[in-house]
Amino acid sequence: MKEYSVIGLDVSDKTIEVAALDTAGEVVWQTTVNCTPTAVRHALLNVARTVVALETGMHTGWLARLLTELGHDVVVANARKLRAIWGDDQKSDERDAEMLARLARTDRKLLRPVTIRSAETQRAMDLVTGRDALVRSRTQMVNVVRSLVKNRGARLRRCSPQAVPKHCRVDLPEADLVELDPVLETIESLSKQIAAYDRLIEAIAKERYSEATERISQITGVGTLTALVFTLVIENPERFACRRTVGAYLGLTPRRDQSGETDKQLPITHAGHSMLRRLLVTAANYVMGPFGPDCELRRFGERLAQRGGRNAKKRAVVAVARKLAVVMLALWQSGEPYRPLRQAA
Repeated sequence: MKEYSVIGLDVSDKTIEVAALDTAGEVVWQTTVNCTPTAVRHALLNVARTVVALETGMHTGWLARLLTELGHDVVVANARKLRAIWGDDQKSDERDAEMLARLARTDRKLLRPVTIRSAETQRAMDLVTGRDALVRSRTQMVNVVRSLVKNRGARLRRCSPQAVPKHCRVDLPEADLVELDPVLETIESLSKQIAAYDRLIEAIAKERYSEATERISQITGVGTLTALVFTLVIENPERFACRRTVGAYLGLTPRRDQSGETDKQLPITHAGHSMLRRLLVTAANYVMGPFGPDCELRRFGERLAQRGGRNAKKRAVVAVARKLAVVMLALWQSGEPYRPLRQAA
Protein backbone atom coordinates (compact mmCIF):
# COMPACT_ATOMS: atom_id res chain seq x y z
CA MET A 1 0.00 0.00 0.00
CA LYS A 2 1.24 3.47 -0.91
CA GLU A 3 1.24 5.95 1.96
CA TYR A 4 0.82 9.72 1.60
CA SER A 5 0.23 12.49 4.09
CA VAL A 6 -2.53 14.18 2.05
CA ILE A 7 -3.88 14.09 -1.50
CA GLY A 8 -5.39 16.98 -3.47
CA LEU A 9 -7.76 16.44 -6.39
CA ASP A 10 -8.54 19.12 -8.96
CA VAL A 11 -11.65 17.87 -10.75
CA SER A 12 -12.64 19.00 -14.23
CA ASP A 13 -15.35 17.63 -16.47
CA LYS A 14 -13.24 14.90 -18.10
CA THR A 15 -10.05 14.53 -16.06
CA ILE A 16 -8.81 14.76 -12.46
CA GLU A 17 -5.39 16.09 -11.50
CA VAL A 18 -3.92 14.27 -8.49
CA ALA A 19 -1.18 15.68 -6.23
CA ALA A 20 0.05 13.77 -3.17
CA LEU A 21 2.33 15.13 -0.42
CA ASP A 22 4.53 13.23 2.02
CA THR A 23 4.95 14.03 5.71
CA ALA A 24 7.57 16.68 4.84
CA GLY A 25 5.19 18.51 2.50
CA GLU A 26 6.95 17.52 -0.72
CA VAL A 27 5.04 16.47 -3.83
CA VAL A 28 5.79 12.77 -4.29
CA TRP A 29 3.05 11.77 -6.74
CA GLN A 30 1.34 13.65 -9.54
CA THR A 31 -0.86 12.08 -12.17
CA THR A 32 -3.96 12.60 -14.30
CA VAL A 33 -6.91 10.18 -14.25
CA ASN A 34 -10.16 10.10 -16.14
CA CYS A 35 -13.16 11.54 -14.31
CA THR A 36 -15.01 8.22 -14.05
CA PRO A 37 -15.70 5.99 -11.02
CA THR A 38 -13.73 3.10 -12.53
CA ALA A 39 -10.62 5.20 -13.20
CA VAL A 40 -10.68 6.83 -9.76
CA ARG A 41 -11.15 3.50 -8.01
CA HIS A 42 -8.25 1.98 -9.95
CA ALA A 43 -5.93 4.94 -9.22
CA LEU A 44 -6.57 5.08 -5.45
CA LEU A 45 -7.34 1.45 -4.65
CA ASN A 46 -3.80 0.71 -3.42
CA VAL A 47 -3.42 3.97 -1.49
CA ALA A 48 -3.51 3.70 2.29
CA ARG A 49 -6.13 5.66 4.23
CA THR A 50 -5.31 9.36 4.08
CA VAL A 51 -6.87 12.82 3.83
CA VAL A 52 -8.23 13.61 0.34
CA ALA A 53 -9.21 17.20 -0.48
CA LEU A 54 -11.32 18.31 -3.44
CA GLU A 55 -13.49 21.29 -4.37
CA THR A 56 -17.24 21.54 -4.77
CA GLY A 57 -18.42 20.99 -8.33
CA MET A 58 -20.56 18.92 -10.67
CA HIS A 59 -18.83 15.61 -9.87
CA THR A 60 -18.27 16.20 -6.17
CA GLY A 61 -21.16 14.08 -4.88
CA TRP A 62 -20.36 10.71 -6.38
CA LEU A 63 -16.61 11.31 -6.08
CA ALA A 64 -16.77 12.08 -2.34
CA ARG A 65 -18.98 9.06 -1.69
CA LEU A 66 -16.62 6.81 -3.67
CA LEU A 67 -13.54 8.06 -1.80
CA THR A 68 -15.32 7.53 1.53
CA GLU A 69 -16.17 4.00 0.43
CA LEU A 70 -12.46 3.40 -0.25
CA GLY A 71 -11.76 4.39 3.36
CA HIS A 72 -10.29 7.86 2.90
CA ASP A 73 -10.96 10.94 5.04
CA VAL A 74 -12.63 13.22 2.50
CA VAL A 75 -12.62 17.02 2.84
CA VAL A 76 -14.81 18.89 0.35
CA ALA A 77 -13.69 22.52 0.06
CA ASN A 78 -16.05 25.39 -0.69
CA ALA A 79 -14.79 26.60 -4.07
CA ARG A 80 -16.24 30.09 -3.53
CA LYS A 81 -13.97 30.63 -0.50
CA LEU A 82 -10.63 29.52 -1.98
CA ARG A 83 -9.13 32.80 -3.12
CA ALA A 84 -5.68 31.21 -2.83
CA ILE A 85 -6.66 28.99 -5.78
CA TRP A 86 -8.88 31.03 -8.09
CA GLY A 87 -6.86 34.20 -7.44
CA ASP A 88 -3.51 32.63 -8.39
CA ASP A 89 -1.71 34.48 -11.22
CA GLN A 90 -0.22 31.18 -12.46
CA LYS A 91 -3.36 29.10 -12.11
CA SER A 92 -3.34 25.57 -13.57
CA ASP A 93 -4.92 22.23 -12.73
CA GLU A 94 -1.65 20.85 -11.38
CA ARG A 95 -1.10 23.88 -9.11
CA ASP A 96 -4.71 23.76 -7.96
CA ALA A 97 -4.41 20.13 -6.88
CA GLU A 98 -1.18 20.85 -5.04
CA MET A 99 -2.65 23.92 -3.32
CA LEU A 100 -5.68 21.90 -2.15
CA ALA A 101 -3.35 19.32 -0.65
CA ARG A 102 -1.23 21.98 1.10
CA LEU A 103 -4.25 23.75 2.56
CA ALA A 104 -5.68 20.47 3.86
CA ARG A 105 -2.26 19.60 5.34
CA THR A 106 -2.01 22.98 7.11
CA ASP A 107 -5.55 23.34 8.48
CA ARG A 108 -8.63 21.87 6.86
CA LYS A 109 -10.74 24.74 8.21
CA LEU A 110 -9.01 26.95 5.63
CA LEU A 111 -10.95 24.98 3.00
CA ARG A 112 -14.31 25.95 4.58
CA PRO A 113 -15.46 22.32 4.23
CA VAL A 114 -19.02 21.46 3.22
CA THR A 115 -21.15 18.38 3.89
CA ILE A 116 -22.05 16.03 1.04
CA ARG A 117 -25.52 14.52 0.86
CA SER A 118 -26.12 10.81 0.94
CA ALA A 119 -27.00 8.99 -2.28
CA GLU A 120 -30.66 8.56 -1.22
CA THR A 121 -31.03 12.22 -0.35
CA GLN A 122 -29.39 13.24 -3.63
CA ARG A 123 -31.85 11.14 -5.64
CA ALA A 124 -34.77 12.83 -3.91
CA MET A 125 -33.16 16.22 -4.52
CA ASP A 126 -32.77 15.38 -8.22
CA LEU A 127 -36.54 14.87 -8.35
CA VAL A 128 -37.16 18.31 -6.86
CA THR A 129 -34.59 19.88 -9.18
CA GLY A 130 -36.29 18.36 -12.23
CA ARG A 131 -39.63 19.79 -11.15
CA ASP A 132 -38.08 23.21 -10.62
CA ALA A 133 -36.65 23.16 -14.16
CA LEU A 134 -40.11 22.42 -15.60
CA VAL A 135 -41.69 25.21 -13.55
CA ARG A 136 -39.11 27.68 -14.81
CA SER A 137 -39.73 26.58 -18.41
CA ARG A 138 -43.49 26.96 -18.02
CA THR A 139 -43.06 30.42 -16.52
CA GLN A 140 -40.99 31.44 -19.52
CA MET A 141 -43.64 30.11 -21.91
CA VAL A 142 -46.41 31.95 -20.06
CA ASN A 143 -44.46 35.20 -20.23
CA VAL A 144 -44.02 34.70 -23.98
CA VAL A 145 -47.78 34.21 -24.42
CA ARG A 146 -48.66 37.30 -22.39
CA SER A 147 -46.14 39.35 -24.39
CA LEU A 148 -47.50 38.17 -27.73
CA VAL A 149 -51.08 38.86 -26.66
CA LYS A 150 -50.15 42.41 -25.63
CA ASN A 151 -48.59 42.95 -29.05
CA ARG A 152 -52.07 42.35 -30.48
CA GLY A 153 -53.61 45.03 -28.28
CA ALA A 154 -55.24 42.54 -25.92
CA ARG A 155 -54.50 41.44 -22.39
CA LEU A 156 -54.95 38.11 -20.62
CA ARG A 157 -56.88 37.94 -17.38
CA ARG A 158 -55.10 37.08 -14.15
CA CYS A 159 -54.93 33.33 -13.66
CA SER A 160 -52.65 30.49 -12.67
CA PRO A 161 -50.00 29.37 -15.22
CA GLN A 162 -51.81 26.11 -15.97
CA ALA A 163 -55.02 28.01 -16.78
CA VAL A 164 -53.40 30.29 -19.38
CA PRO A 165 -54.09 28.01 -22.41
CA LYS A 166 -57.75 27.66 -21.45
CA HIS A 167 -58.30 31.40 -21.09
CA CYS A 168 -56.41 32.13 -24.31
CA ARG A 169 -58.72 29.86 -26.29
CA VAL A 170 -61.78 31.50 -24.70
CA ASP A 171 -60.75 35.17 -24.80
CA LEU A 172 -58.85 35.38 -28.10
CA PRO A 173 -60.21 35.03 -31.64
CA GLU A 174 -59.23 31.92 -33.56
CA ALA A 175 -57.12 33.95 -36.00
CA ASP A 176 -54.79 34.93 -33.15
CA LEU A 177 -54.43 31.36 -31.90
CA VAL A 178 -52.64 30.03 -34.98
CA GLU A 179 -49.24 31.33 -33.88
CA LEU A 180 -49.89 30.68 -30.18
CA ASP A 181 -51.12 27.08 -30.36
CA PRO A 182 -47.65 25.40 -30.21
CA VAL A 183 -46.73 27.45 -27.14
CA LEU A 184 -50.10 26.76 -25.49
CA GLU A 185 -49.72 23.04 -26.09
CA THR A 186 -46.25 23.16 -24.56
CA ILE A 187 -47.65 24.88 -21.46
CA GLU A 188 -50.32 22.19 -21.13
CA SER A 189 -47.72 19.43 -21.49
CA LEU A 190 -45.45 21.05 -18.90
CA SER A 191 -48.38 21.42 -16.49
CA LYS A 192 -49.14 17.69 -16.75
CA GLN A 193 -45.50 16.80 -16.11
CA ILE A 194 -45.32 19.17 -13.14
CA ALA A 195 -48.47 17.59 -11.69
CA ALA A 196 -46.85 14.16 -12.06
CA TYR A 197 -43.77 15.46 -10.23
CA ASP A 198 -46.00 16.85 -7.47
CA ARG A 199 -47.56 13.42 -6.93
CA LEU A 200 -44.11 11.83 -6.69
CA ILE A 201 -42.92 14.47 -4.25
CA GLU A 202 -46.01 13.97 -2.06
CA ALA A 203 -45.40 10.21 -2.06
CA ILE A 204 -41.72 10.54 -1.17
CA ALA A 205 -42.48 13.04 1.59
CA LYS A 206 -44.99 10.64 3.17
CA GLU A 207 -42.97 7.45 2.72
CA ARG A 208 -39.44 8.57 3.66
CA TYR A 209 -39.57 11.96 5.35
CA SER A 210 -43.03 12.11 6.92
CA GLU A 211 -41.79 12.82 10.45
CA ALA A 212 -39.82 15.91 9.43
CA THR A 213 -42.15 17.26 6.75
CA GLU A 214 -45.28 16.95 8.92
CA ARG A 215 -43.61 18.88 11.72
CA ILE A 216 -42.33 21.61 9.43
CA SER A 217 -45.49 22.01 7.34
CA GLN A 218 -47.50 22.95 10.45
CA ILE A 219 -46.52 26.54 9.65
CA THR A 220 -49.10 28.26 7.48
CA GLY A 221 -47.50 29.11 4.15
CA VAL A 222 -45.06 26.17 4.25
CA GLY A 223 -46.22 23.39 1.95
CA THR A 224 -44.97 19.88 1.34
CA LEU A 225 -42.48 21.01 -1.32
CA THR A 226 -40.82 23.62 0.92
CA ALA A 227 -40.77 21.23 3.88
CA LEU A 228 -39.24 18.44 1.79
CA VAL A 229 -36.55 20.64 0.24
CA PHE A 230 -35.67 21.99 3.70
CA THR A 231 -35.38 18.43 4.99
CA LEU A 232 -33.20 17.33 2.08
CA VAL A 233 -30.86 20.33 2.25
CA ILE A 234 -30.37 20.23 6.03
CA GLU A 235 -30.51 16.40 6.16
CA ASN A 236 -29.33 16.26 9.79
CA PRO A 237 -31.18 18.64 12.16
CA GLU A 238 -28.46 18.31 14.81
CA ARG A 239 -25.67 19.61 12.56
CA PHE A 240 -26.10 23.18 13.85
CA ALA A 241 -24.80 23.95 17.32
CA CYS A 242 -26.96 27.11 17.28
CA ARG A 243 -30.29 27.21 15.43
CA ARG A 244 -29.79 30.80 14.36
CA THR A 245 -26.84 29.80 12.17
CA VAL A 246 -29.20 28.06 9.74
CA GLY A 247 -30.02 31.49 8.28
CA ALA A 248 -26.36 32.10 7.44
CA TYR A 249 -26.06 28.57 6.04
CA LEU A 250 -28.89 29.33 3.60
CA GLY A 251 -27.46 32.70 2.54
CA LEU A 252 -30.13 34.84 4.22
CA THR A 253 -27.79 36.92 6.40
CA PRO A 254 -26.12 40.16 5.23
CA ARG A 255 -22.51 40.13 4.11
CA ARG A 256 -20.11 42.08 6.28
CA ASP A 257 -17.16 44.29 5.40
CA GLN A 258 -15.92 45.90 8.61
CA SER A 259 -12.57 47.58 9.12
CA GLY A 260 -11.79 50.08 11.85
CA GLU A 261 -14.69 52.53 12.12
CA THR A 262 -16.15 51.45 8.77
CA ASP A 263 -18.97 48.90 8.85
CA LYS A 264 -20.80 48.79 5.52
CA GLN A 265 -24.44 47.78 5.07
CA LEU A 266 -24.38 45.03 2.44
CA PRO A 267 -26.94 42.69 0.85
CA ILE A 268 -27.35 39.04 1.84
CA THR A 269 -24.67 36.52 0.96
CA HIS A 270 -26.83 34.28 -1.31
CA ALA A 271 -24.80 31.31 -0.09
CA GLY A 272 -26.24 27.81 0.21
CA HIS A 273 -29.08 26.25 -1.74
CA SER A 274 -30.73 28.79 -4.06
CA MET A 275 -33.98 26.84 -4.54
CA LEU A 276 -34.61 26.53 -0.80
CA ARG A 277 -33.81 30.21 -0.31
CA ARG A 278 -36.35 31.08 -3.03
CA LEU A 279 -39.00 28.85 -1.44
CA LEU A 280 -38.43 30.41 1.98
CA VAL A 281 -38.80 33.91 0.57
CA THR A 282 -42.01 32.83 -1.19
CA ALA A 283 -43.37 31.49 2.10
CA ALA A 284 -42.34 34.71 3.84
CA ASN A 285 -44.19 36.75 1.22
CA TYR A 286 -47.33 34.72 1.95
CA VAL A 287 -46.94 35.28 5.70
CA MET A 288 -46.54 39.04 5.09
CA GLY A 289 -49.28 39.14 2.44
CA PRO A 290 -53.00 39.90 2.72
CA PHE A 291 -53.88 36.25 3.38
CA GLY A 292 -51.15 35.63 5.95
CA PRO A 293 -52.40 34.66 9.42
CA ASP A 294 -51.68 36.60 12.58
CA CYS A 295 -48.53 35.06 14.02
CA GLU A 296 -45.22 36.03 15.55
CA LEU A 297 -43.50 35.84 12.15
CA ARG A 298 -45.94 38.34 10.67
CA ARG A 299 -45.69 40.69 13.63
CA PHE A 300 -41.90 40.50 13.47
CA GLY A 301 -41.94 41.42 9.76
CA GLU A 302 -44.41 44.25 10.26
CA ARG A 303 -42.23 45.80 12.97
CA LEU A 304 -39.26 45.78 10.61
CA ALA A 305 -41.29 47.17 7.70
CA GLN A 306 -42.58 50.06 9.84
CA ARG A 307 -39.06 51.36 10.33
CA GLY A 308 -39.27 52.75 6.83
CA GLY A 309 -36.30 53.50 4.69
CA ARG A 310 -35.34 52.24 1.29
CA ASN A 311 -36.62 48.75 0.47
CA ALA A 312 -37.93 48.32 4.02
CA LYS A 313 -40.61 45.82 2.93
CA LYS A 314 -38.12 43.70 0.99
CA ARG A 315 -35.69 43.59 3.86
CA ALA A 316 -38.53 42.65 6.20
CA VAL A 317 -39.51 39.72 3.93
CA VAL A 318 -35.92 38.45 3.88
CA ALA A 319 -35.74 38.75 7.67
CA VAL A 320 -38.99 36.79 8.00
CA ALA A 321 -37.59 34.12 5.68
CA ARG A 322 -34.48 33.89 7.85
CA LYS A 323 -36.55 33.63 11.03
CA LEU A 324 -38.85 31.12 9.31
CA ALA A 325 -35.87 28.83 8.66
CA VAL A 326 -34.96 28.98 12.36
CA VAL A 327 -38.55 28.11 13.38
CA MET A 328 -38.66 25.21 10.91
CA LEU A 329 -35.42 23.80 12.31
CA ALA A 330 -36.70 24.20 15.87
CA LEU A 331 -39.91 22.30 15.07
CA TRP A 332 -37.91 19.54 13.41
CA GLN A 333 -35.55 19.18 16.37
CA SER A 334 -38.08 19.44 19.18
CA GLY A 335 -41.14 17.73 17.70
CA GLU A 336 -43.36 20.21 19.53
CA PRO A 337 -46.60 21.48 17.95
CA TYR A 338 -46.37 24.83 16.20
CA ARG A 339 -47.85 27.74 18.13
CA PRO A 340 -48.22 30.86 15.96
CA LEU A 341 -48.36 33.22 18.96
CA ARG A 342 -46.10 31.41 21.38
CA GLN A 343 -44.54 34.46 23.04
CA ALA A 344 -47.91 36.22 23.35
CA ALA A 345 -49.39 33.13 25.02
